[in-house]
Amino acid sequence: MNQENGNKDRIDVDIRVEDSGPAEAADRPAPKEVSTFRLVATLAVAGALAGLLIVMVNLHTKPIIDKYKAEQLKLAVYEVLPGVEHYDTWYLVDGKLSLTLPAGAKESEYKRIYIGRDKDGNAHGVAISRGESGFQDVIMVIFGLDPSTHKLTGMKILDSKETPGLGDKIYKDEAYVSQFFDGPLTPLVPVKAGAGKGEPNEVDTITGATISSKAVIGIINHALEEWKPVLDQGIPKSPASAQAEVAE
Repeated sequence: MNQENGNKDRIDVDIRVEDSGPAEAADRPAPKEVSTFRLVATLAVAGALAGLLIVMVNLHTKPIIDKYKAEQLKLAVYEVLPGVEHYDTWYLVDGKLSLTLPAGAKESEYKRIYIGRDKDGNAHGVAISRGESGFQDVIMVIFGLDPSTHKLTGMKILDSKETPGLGDKIYKDEAYVSQFFDGPLTPLVPVKAGAGKGEPNEVDTITGATISSKAVIGIINHALEEWKPVLDQGIPKSPASAQAEVAE
């Protein structure tokens, strides 16, 4: 008898436990559904804030970057035009050199050259910058030229993202860079290192960085082709000299 009562108690307990499950489930709060509109709105606000932050950072850093680039350009002009006392910037406007731009014109839209002067204002070479594709990305070059002899006076890489250890030798390899300061005659002719014939316009390329080193030579030659008709018109006198003649 006791065993039967015990079994009955266990059955009652089991029934009560099983019956309690649905009741507890009914008491649980149903999960809330997040609307698609709310998700889209949240993402839009986050994107707008991120965009605003980028704009603010750019507005703050751009003047600093532009100032740094201007300072580096100034140093580069003096480097590729050794011995000049100062230089003036001339813009290419309607096929002619001009010290000023048309009213409302953006400076970035006009090509320019830099004319080096001695202390008396006499021209001592011009510096020209140009960028073209190299092996990895655009290579920006500035070089000095003596228009009276058609010889280079120097070269400097202003910007390059060529492969480290290979293409970056165009500005790290002193033997390569020094050739442009030795007065090679233009137009330049690239030759394999040690395979030249001793011609005055030969420039040895860099073993392991042939494409990049040839690209620099090509950039210089293309710039000279573009500016030759302008330079053939003669180098303008310094602004101070021109003003003095007008005053007389």
